[in-house]
Formats: sequence, C-alpha cells, structure tokens
Amino acid sequence: MNPVIRSYESTDLDELLDVWTSASKVAHPFLSPEFLAQERENIPAIYLPNAETWVYELDGAVVGFIALLGNEVGAIFVDPTYQKRGIGRQLMDHAVSVRGDLELDVFVDNPIGRGFYEHYGFVSLEQKLHEPSGHSVFRLRYETASTA
Repeated sequence: MNPVIRSYESTDLDELLDVWTSASKVAHPFLSPEFLAQERENIPAIYLPNAETWVYELDGAVVGFIALLGNEVGAIFVDPTYQKRGIGRQLMDHAVSVRGDLELDVFVDNPIGRGFYEHYGFVSLEQKLHEPSGHSVFRLRYETASTA
C-alpha cells in the first residue's frame, strides 16, 4: 500500500497517541512522567480540537502526524520505528504547502528534533523557558523562499 498524508479523523486517536508516546520517550526523556501524562490527556481534550492535524498513514497504520495552529507547528511526531525514512520531511513539506512560513518551539534538550529542524532550514529566533515543563525551548522559524 502506498503511503498517504490525510486529514486526522477521530478514529485515528489511539494510533496517534501511540505514535506520540513512543516518539516522546525517545525525544523527550528529560520530561517528567507527570508532565507527559498530562500532555497525553491534553492531546484529545485541548490540542486536537483546536488544530489542523494531518496523519501519515503507511499500510493502513498511522505512523506519524503534524498538528498546525495557523502557522504554528504545535506538534510533529513520527513513530521511532519509522524515523529516518523521510516521513517527518514529507509531513513538514505538507505543512509548508498549506501554510507557507512556519514557527515552532523545540526543547533545547531535544537533539533529535533540533537536528531535524536545522536540517529542514529552520532558524532560531530566541531561547525561552517553557513554563509548564520547566525546560528551555528554542523558538524557530522557517521562511519559504521568496519568489521576488
């Protein structure tokens, strides 16, 4: 079956949460179990209802997703089993195609995410405290190439 990027549907929730959980364990080992448990509850209750979310489906299974709040990338996660296969890039390309310039926060202590965003072409605007977790984040921006 061919991979497909499609709009999130409520029936994707369990798979999306599984992807988020497994990817978070790899990218965010520094976050407290309490914070992660709260975020897992916030995803269906707060984030998904307010975000434009796209899933990456491979052989009928959700293996990645990206959630947009306007031009803000609220989340992008790929199941660790499927990382380094270009899925994150395809999801980000899709986000750029529908939104253009993008911004996001990435934890300073997340070298996987930071490397991905740097390779994609994001630039750092500032470093600040992410108060809910107590950890520092970089604010990053990606600008599409000007055609002028």
